[in-house]
Amino acid sequence: QVQLVESGGGLVQPGGSLRLSCAASGSIFSIYTMYWYRQAPGKQRELVASVSEGNFTTYADSVQGRFTISRDNAKNTLDLQMNSLKPEDTAVYYCNAVIMVVANTPMRSYWGQGTQVTVSS
Repeated sequence: QVQLVESGGGLVQPGGSLRLSCAASGSIFSIYTMYWYRQAPGKQRELVASVSEGNFTTYADSVQGRFTISRDNAKNTLDLQMNSLKPEDTAVYYCNAVIMVVANTPMRSYWGQGTQVTVSS
């Protein structure tokens, strides 16, 4: 059984920094693209950043230049370094990964439980 577990959320003042981490565990053959999503109260879940197996990264316009996504393929971990945080970054942040559990079987998407990030003075 595959599990994604996020950590690192919390309360931070505007302009501050936080680093989120996501650890994938269980029976994993290969992890493909990994993502960070977020969902603010009353809003739809939105894609924040992604990183491919080969470390190609993409970012939402709203976080470009402030957030950095990275992964460690050896440890099956995903990080999100968030700098210059703004109140509008307040949301529950979710880790998502496309994973093949057994070789030559269909990949599927897995989600973490989410971690709360609150940016407020």
